[in-house]
Amino acid sequence: MVYLRNGFASGFVPTGYMENSVSYSAIEDVQLLSWENAPKYCLQLTIPGGTVLLQAANSYLRDQWFHSLQWKKKIYKYKKVLSNPSRWEVVLKEIRTLVDMALTSPLQDDSINQAPLEIVSKLLSENTNLTTQEHENIIVAIAPLLENNHPPPDLCEFFCKHCRERPRSMVVIEVFTPVVQRILKHNMDFGKCPRLRLFTQEYILALNELNAGMEVVKKFIQSMHGPTGHCPHPRVLPNLVAVCLAAIYSCYEEFINSRDNSPSLKEIRNGCQQPCDRKPTLPLRLLHPSPDLVSQEATLSEARLKSVVVASSEIHVEVERTSTATPAPAASAGDDSEPSLIDCLMVSPACSTMSIELGPQADRTLACHVEILKLLSDYDDWRPSLASLLQPIPFPKEALAHEKFTKELKYVIQRFAEDPRQEVHSCLLSVRAGKDGWFQLYSPGGVACDDDGELFASMVHILMGSCYKTKKFLLSLAENKLGPCMLLALRGNQTMVEILCLMLEYNIIDNNDTQLQIISTLESTEVGKRMYEQLCDRQRELKELQRKGGPTRLTLPSKSTDADLARLLSSGSFGNLENLSLAFTNVTSACAEHLIKLPSLKQLNLWSTQFGDAGLRLLSEHLTMLQVLNLCETPVTDAGLLALSSMKSLCSLNMNSTKLSADTYEDLKAKLPNLKEVDVRYTEAW
Repeated sequence: MVYLRNGFASGFVPTGYMENSVSYSAIEDVQLLSWENAPKYCLQLTIPGGTVLLQAANSYLRDQWFHSLQWKKKIYKYKKVLSNPSRWEVVLKEIRTLVDMALTSPLQDDSINQAPLEIVSKLLSENTNLTTQEHENIIVAIAPLLENNHPPPDLCEFFCKHCRERPRSMVVIEVFTPVVQRILKHNMDFGKCPRLRLFTQEYILALNELNAGMEVVKKFIQSMHGPTGHCPHPRVLPNLVAVCLAAIYSCYEEFINSRDNSPSLKEIRNGCQQPCDRKPTLPLRLLHPSPDLVSQEATLSEARLKSVVVASSEIHVEVERTSTATPAPAASAGDDSEPSLIDCLMVSPACSTMSIELGPQADRTLACHVEILKLLSDYDDWRPSLASLLQPIPFPKEALAHEKFTKELKYVIQRFAEDPRQEVHSCLLSVRAGKDGWFQLYSPGGVACDDDGELFASMVHILMGSCYKTKKFLLSLAENKLGPCMLLALRGNQTMVEILCLMLEYNIIDNNDTQLQIISTLESTEVGKRMYEQLCDRQRELKELQRKGGPTRLTLPSKSTDADLARLLSSGSFGNLENLSLAFTNVTSACAEHLIKLPSLKQLNLWSTQFGDAGLRLLSEHLTMLQVLNLCETPVTDAGLLALSSMKSLCSLNMNSTKLSADTYEDLKAKLPNLKEVDVRYTEAW
């Protein structure tokens, strides 16, 4: 057995000629023994003072040894030659020969192509005085190796420097483009190789410096997506988003470091400094408008902060703040709740202005990468994943306080709001309760709102038009956005008028004065007056529908529709109705609006209907006393079935032939203590 190490070959048992390791530099020749009667599967190594025969177990292993020893011998020679360059025309010739050797080697191993790249990378790092032409010649020489291999970290640094210094070089377009395309298609984790991300970022900025500017960047994004309606490369979008997020963070990096002493991107790449080496926090100078207020610093409720100025070479921030409010009491030691994003940004009625000015280079970087996010949002197949990646608001709070950034990003949020798919527009809401989402940031009073509520109205319209026509969403609007809703309703916005009517219909507002104000708001416009009259008519019909009397059991004929059910329920009183069968009809989730008005309903059969997740969510909020529910052969999924966990009275549930998963089934069993009869046949949970 022979081990081929970095600088020498050694035997498994050091005896005979292999008692001492054989250096690759000492090997003069390597040959296969092929003459007649030669020992089988042997190699002959010619070294000073004699030869060494290596016998393998089979021909395959012998050939592997032969090609590997040849490779090791040659790569050792090139390392030695290129470690002491004298004439660069000779060096360039040797690099081309090295690349050809790597491309023609029959060995299949990543190191075959990586070793030449590492040699060239070391050569460039040790010789920084090369001319631009020599740089480009070396890049062109190693280009064939980069077609199927990522450049090593040091080589990425060299490529970044070239992009910054010569963005209009043809090398950027002809050589770097396929390299960056490969990185975006195949890279799995920029965290493990951050310099690949930096190289991609610098390449995009170099494209932006060309005469056509963003048009070239747009064509590059189009090439990454491909000509079809669906991008065949699943890693392209998350990699592009990662590059954009890092670039946007870098624009505010200096200001972020001066504000909270957080590690910079450079420190993160190189290993963060020790706490003792960190620079001290930049002190802020507070200018009080009068000496009288200085003497009253202890009374914070009467303090007036005139201005806070933070300046750096890249960013200038001026905050003008006037506050007479009593500060909130400090949280207890055991309270680990996080402040909202709006609180972190100090955005309140007391905040009058907050402006951030970036330096020219940072401004160009920001504009380029925000434009890329806008381009990504234009692709239908990328939009769901993009919305999911941006839902946690992965931008620094300084960016969200920057008017130029939020104004440009507004296009992306509008694209999310206009998308009819629930998986897209639901990402406008926060990730979890208590956190801010894009819906809060771009609504009136939010840090990013720069209009009179048009975007807010469109977001509410799309959310209310899907599965969010629920008490929970309406309650959230009533608690936090009732003022903007009433203002837009006064201006005749139909969506907001509908919102106010639903708040009255579902008894969301408890305060009598607030209810009267909402009614006055509705009656102040023609559209509001008309919808309020319709609400009053529905309320009268509801009282008639819920009046005690009528049948206790009801079965709709096969092929009945939502309109048929609505017509039937409007014909009399159904206050006693306990059992309703809609099996084998054509009803959809739209009929849930009528089902929730049946106060005594305990058994509901929806077998083989088109009743879906949206209707199921509405039922779970209103029919809390339902005991028996049949969803067999309906298109419901985990998204709707999870809502059933609030229906604590359920004792019989049929989910046969639905898209129920095993995890959702286990969750329902844990949260429904009275559930005794369950049918999960022909599902994943079966």
